Amino acid sequence: MSAPETSGLLLIVSGPAGSGKTTVCDRMLTEEASVQRVVTTTTRAPREGERHKVDYYFFDHETFEAKVQADEFYEYANVHTNRYGTLKSEIQDKLAAGKDLLLNIDVQGAATFRDAGREDSLLMGKVVTVFIMPPSMEELENRLRHRSTDDEDEIQRRLRVARDEIKQRELYDHCILSGTRFEDFEALREIYRKEKSMRVR
Repeated sequence: MSAPETSGLLLIVSGPAGSGKTTVCDRMLTEEASVQRVVTTTTRAPREGERHKVDYYFFDHETFEAKVQADEFYEYANVHTNRYGTLKSEIQDKLAAGKDLLLNIDVQGAATFRDAGREDSLLMGKVVTVFIMPPSMEELENRLRHRSTDDEDEIQRRLRVARDEIKQRELYDHCILSGTRFEDFEALREIYRKEKSMRVR
């Protein structure tokens, strides 16, 4: 008797800066061996220790724009002076091979994937979106200040963005009310395992 076949799953995680989504996603990649990170693309220069095709696909602006014109991205955006995007080939080939993927992306990017999931035959039925909801704006502000990486203007900007992002939480398949890092991880892992079990055929 052959083993049941499973289709690849694209698990998309969003949440405001300070929600802990990056920490939770990193742990998922460490503890769930079947899940692979989607390697995204950027025009910024590599930081020390970063590797092409491992941490990011590092392209110059001309190469990035050529790929935009060739419709090779599912989504892309300008962030300050750099550009970021998700290549179709990075996702399509792996999903077709039955691999499960994890993508940490903002609400605009998630919206693009939701739309693509209704039109792109390679994504239909494979996209699962999860929003990590801070317990309160006060707690989110505390987390941002505790990181000690941003000045006051940046903290206030991130809080304004967070209020807009939170309004979109109902568009997601799942919403995790953030607690401890362990609780958030367990909630995300449970969502992944339930969604995966539904796709065994």
